[in-house]
Amino acid sequence: MTSSLGTVERTSDRELAVTRSFDAPPRLVFEAWTRPELFMQWWAPKSMGVPLLSCEMDARVGGGYRLEFGHDAANAMAFFGKYLEATPPSRLVWTNEEDADAPVTTVTFADDGGRTRLVLHELYPTKAALDEAFPGMAGAMPEQFGQLDALLAGLGASAGGREIWLWLSREIDLLSDKVRIWWRADGRLCFPFAAIRDSNKR
Repeated sequence: MTSSLGTVERTSDRELAVTRSFDAPPRLVFEAWTRPELFMQWWAPKSMGVPLLSCEMDARVGGGYRLEFGHDAANAMAFFGKYLEATPPSRLVWTNEEDADAPVTTVTFADDGGRTRLVLHELYPTKAALDEAFPGMAGAMPEQFGQLDALLAGLGASAGGREIWLWLSREIDLLSDKVRIWWRADGRLCFPFAAIRDSNKR
């Protein structure tokens, strides 16, 4: 299955691959897959109407994860497993242990000129297991990745703002021995360039 949102395809009787590009660097995309507070904002397809109630992640080799979906904790569906590999910000491999027919999942994050080329690969224990899972994956992943797009756009804007502030802070530090920085009565910061000291006199 191919769309403007990427590709979902069977690569063998027991394997599927999802390929997608994101307009964000691998560091941010990797964080969206490994920080619970971010993962919860995009993983559950909104059209299904079943929210992700809780998310626990310890994204390191041997660490575990647990996701619970539902409308209330008493009737939640749990998905859980362990991380077999965790290489920030380029690769994750984990098990899915809630079902005997569940796959092993590998996600890679490759830099593509400041963007990220993501490939999600799943290896199922049997052909029948993939036959059952594939329609749901093909239907859900484009929506999930669209939600991830929206989250990354917000994270990128926030990161850009932080970088600008850090740059401005550094510039102020560099100029502090030459410029008297004054605060106006209304609380605004002003730079009285007439007050720049003649550095040759120092």
